[in-house]
Amino acid sequence: MLPCAYKYFFGIDCPICGSQRSLLLLMQGNFIESFKMYPPLIFLLLLIFFAVVYLIFPTIIKAKFLKQYAVVVLIIIAVNYTCKIATGNI
Repeated sequence: MLPCAYKYFFGIDCPICGSQRSLLLLMQGNFIESFKMYPPLIFLLLLIFFAVVYLIFPTIIKAKFLKQYAVVVLIIIAVNYTCKIATGNI
C-alpha cells in the first residue's frame, strides 16, 4: 500500500484514506467488507468508468452528466469524511 502523505504530515486520515484497502478487498470479492472500509469507493469507481466511456464514446454519456455525477461523488466523499471525524474513527 502507498503511504498517505496527508496522514504523515497532519496525523489524521485524508478524505480518501481507506480506499486502497477497500479496493483490494473489492478485488478479492469481499464486497461488504470493502463497503465497510470505504463506502464512496463504488461511486468513485463508477465515476472513473463513466469518464472512460465518455472519452471513448462521447455520444453515450454527456459531459453535463459527468460533471454532475462528479459533484455527487465529491459530496459523498465529504459526507463520509465528516462522519469519520464526527465518530472519531479518524
